[in-house]
Amino acid sequence: MLLVLIGTDSIFSQTQKEWRDSLSVLNRQIMSSEYSSDLYLRKAAVNLELEQWDYAIETYTDILKREPANPAALFYRAYAQGKMRRYELAANDYRTFLKVAPENVDGMLALAYIYIKQGKNKEAMDNYNRIIEIFPDHSVAYASRASLETTENFLDAALMDWNKAIEFDSKNIDYIVSKADLLIRMNRKSEARRTLDEAVRKGAIRGQLRELYNKTK
Repeated sequence: MLLVLIGTDSIFSQTQKEWRDSLSVLNRQIMSSEYSSDLYLRKAAVNLELEQWDYAIETYTDILKREPANPAALFYRAYAQGKMRRYELAANDYRTFLKVAPENVDGMLALAYIYIKQGKNKEAMDNYNRIIEIFPDHSVAYASRASLETTENFLDAALMDWNKAIEFDSKNIDYIVSKADLLIRMNRKSEARRTLDEAVRKGAIRGQLRELYNKTK
């Protein structure tokens, strides 16, 4: 489960102006009160919403100076570092986060993603393997590993993982379409067409799959 980014539901529906107004209020509260990690986390969350990555990183760093093992600050500073393409810094924060929460699946998936951005596919694969070992019914982990296996040209393994992802999340149309795309790549066109038909039965718009259908002829 992802860590709570913002404490109230209503804030998610705010406009950009309302976000900025919220930021002003939070800044005033921070200036006029004793240190509160909750206030700092809320302020940084608004920075993220406004894509103010550097300000968010600065705020999370302020928290971590006081609370070096604060999991939310570690996780979301890593996220902001990733947005800035500071992948080594992001990886460091995710690794530290995982020392605090060693079986947090979101942290493991995020670190694997950063490894891929760094070109460290072996490390990413190791992460996916570990996730699946701990959470053998985690559809996202199977789908993520399937995508990486496709990149590495391990097509049979990728197909098995797409099947697993679909087994554990049978309503996910993207998974079904991805499996069809892989079957086309493997020149298994009849199976690919049947898989596309399955996606349509489950709600995919046939017209949007025209290009893939054409490749099954």
